[in-house]
Order: sequence, then structure tokens, then C-alpha cells
Amino acid sequence: MLQLQHTQNTKPGWSLDQRDPEFIENLMPLLGILYNFYFRVETSGWENIPEGKILCVGSHNGGLASPDTSMMLYDWFRRFGTQRPIYGLMHPKVWEVFPPVAEMAMKGGAVIAHPKMAYAAFRAGASVLVYPGGAEDVFRPHQLRDKIYFAERRGFIKLALRENVPIVPAISWGAHDTLIVLADLYKTVQQLHKMGMPWLFGVDPLVFPIYLGLPWGLAVGPLPNIPLPARIHTRVCPPIIFERYGKEAASDRNYVDECYELVRTKMQQELDNLIIKVTVNNQ
Repeated sequence: MLQLQHTQNTKPGWSLDQRDPEFIENLMPLLGILYNFYFRVETSGWENIPEGKILCVGSHNGGLASPDTSMMLYDWFRRFGTQRPIYGLMHPKVWEVFPPVAEMAMKGGAVIAHPKMAYAAFRAGASVLVYPGGAEDVFRPHQLRDKIYFAERRGFIKLALRENVPIVPAISWGAHDTLIVLADLYKTVQQLHKMGMPWLFGVDPLVFPIYLGLPWGLAVGPLPNIPLPARIHTRVCPPIIFERYGKEAASDRNYVDECYELVRTKMQQELDNLIIKVTVNNQ
């Protein structure tokens, strides 16, 4: 049985028991409408989900709304229900800048993106969903929409190795058209910050996109957005199982690099194949 942490004196996002199965079930009809009629999701590969706990690794698009994430979770819940828990690692800055959004996400299973919470979820028998590229991935420019981007972060590899869990890639394509990111101005804005310009809300956003989308039209900065109704394609890929696991493997920098490249390469191949399939079917 899933053992939960106590919420008393626990900051938001730092406990597993803030997940609310009843909230998830009540949200499913709305997600179903978005899934079937707004984003018209096409998915495949769910037979690749093995029994037991997994580390589901994705690459996403679409700004803070990240509709491919919610649509992927909708598919998980409608197949496995709320009794097979999965926790999503969400960037700490969401709690800093958008507390109401974070509170809602917690009820759906979001926790702080910190190794401590990932280990807690695995040791409670749950699975974990992570998007290693974070803000840089979800706001990557439209011209990079066909690329798997992890921002060179390897923590997810070490996590899988330490916990001896398979990595199951979850790819998507199409959500890049729900928010069209033209460019990332972060380096320019970072220089202005060094010259004395304060960060909005006092938080370094890591990205500073200029984009086309709702409700702002042409806008700059990582603002909340309403996704445009673009068709989303998702696919769950076969599990990736490494040759070695354990603390020693996770501490071997060269081996971690090899595992990282293996995952990135396999996910890029899967994404390339998905794009070809979608393109051919649309001709």
C-alpha cells in the first residue's frame, strides 16, 4: 500500500499526500472534452508501460499551460485510474510565482522537482513523471519543435540508476502550435538584470520568450497562456533498461553520460518517426 508523508508543518509541494484522487476524478470529464474536441489527441504505445514503478521521461511544449503534459496524464488516469499513482516533478519557481496554479497541480500529483521527492515517490511504490528540460524545454523556440531538449540535465539518469527503475520515454508533437515561441530573449534580459533591472516578482525566470498566443497576442516573458486548439500527438515508447544500476553506477560520470546520450538519442529517433507518421497521414 502507498505510504504517504504527513502534511503537518510541510511546505506545499514537499509531501506526497497532497495528491487528491477525488480531485483528479472530478477533473477527468473536463480533461476528456479538451482531449477529444479541443486538442483532438492521437496517442499510441501505452502497451509499453510495464508493471511496477517507472520513471516516465518526457519533452514538452506549449508554455506554462503545457497541454501535452495534462493530456499525457489524462491518458494515464483513464487507463490506470487513480489507484496507480504517478507524481510529476514541477519546477520550484511555479510555487514562487503562481501559487494558485501550483496548489491545483499538487492535487493532481505535482511535487517539487527535487531528488528528495522523487526518491520518496519511488519508495512509496509510485511512478514519477519528469521533464528534464524544464522551462527551457517548454518554451523552446518553434524552430526547435522537432528536437528533444534536456538542457544537458542528467539528474534523471542518476535517479533511475539509484532507484533501479526503467525509463519510459513519453514524447509528443503538436503542442508547439498551441503557443508559438519566436525566440528566447533571456540572455539579453539577463544582461539588463546585471545592469540593475530587477526580475519580475524577484524571481529569475530562466527563460524570457517572445511568442504568439492567447490571450496576449504578441507577448514577452513566461506568462500564463491559453493554448491554441492544435492537434496533439503523443506516444509512449518502449522502456529503456541500462546495463548497470546502483549508487556506484550513478556516481560514474562517464556511464551517466552514456546513459544520457542513449535516452536522448532513442527519444529523438522516436520523435522523428512520429513526425514522419503524422506528416504522411496528413498528406
